[in-house]
Amino acid sequence: MSTLSYSAIISERSLTGRKPSNEPGLRIKFEVRHLSFWYGDKQALFDVSLNIPECSVMALIGPSGCGKSTFLRSLNRMNDLIEGTRHTGELILDGEEIHGRNVNLVDLRRRVGMVFQKSNPFPKSVFENVVFGPRVAGVRNKARLHEICERCLRGAALWDEVKDRLDDSALNLSGGQAQRLCIARALATDPEVLLLDEPASALDPASTARIEDLIFELKRDYTIVIVTHNMQQAARVSDQTAFFFQGRLIESGPTDQLYTRPLVKQTEDYITGRFG
Repeated sequence: MSTLSYSAIISERSLTGRKPSNEPGLRIKFEVRHLSFWYGDKQALFDVSLNIPECSVMALIGPSGCGKSTFLRSLNRMNDLIEGTRHTGELILDGEEIHGRNVNLVDLRRRVGMVFQKSNPFPKSVFENVVFGPRVAGVRNKARLHEICERCLRGAALWDEVKDRLDDSALNLSGGQAQRLCIARALATDPEVLLLDEPASALDPASTARIEDLIFELKRDYTIVIVTHNMQQAARVSDQTAFFFQGRLIESGPTDQLYTRPLVKQTEDYITGRFG
């Protein structure tokens, strides 16, 4: 697909009101400095530095195996669950290094929620899925739990579809509904950042469109980082884009600029389909 095609996508986004939120001076939520990462002896990230603005959407693009998901999982230390991993560099959330001695890992993952590529609803009711996090945190008041459930399902654009099925098993939901339920479950812990690892890759076009519309709505209140292999999706939903290749950050910047006036030829070659 040509760069001109992506220019058309950018123009269409502006016409539909999807204007970028990357004005100069926007507050930085996450600051990543010189991050390198290893799985055992295999190095997956090489000296990555990237600022992620608050209340915006950052898309991570690049071919399979380029380090996008490793970088994403570093932001809430999910990689800590893998034996033999290590890193160098700094990951700073609101001015605090997330690997600091005083950082509470449970609180970090509450603040930085994650939704995976494959929807993973628990084998519980829709209601119990949404309130799982608050229950673990000690919320017992039924009225409070119902308020959280409705607020988060509305936030995930799912309330109208399931409000009469809250006691039904979440395993009976469609793929698109299940993924939005997982987003609602993530919202229930009151996160500040949402990490989305290819959240629409297994969905049909209609469900994908709902997820994209939802991302656009959620960025009003949340900082969103999304991994996607879909170049058009990245162009539609993101304010900033970062292009990774073989574990290195090749180029990052406002999506409009990266897609229409990339500074690095390798970025242009990937976006226009010459490789990857």
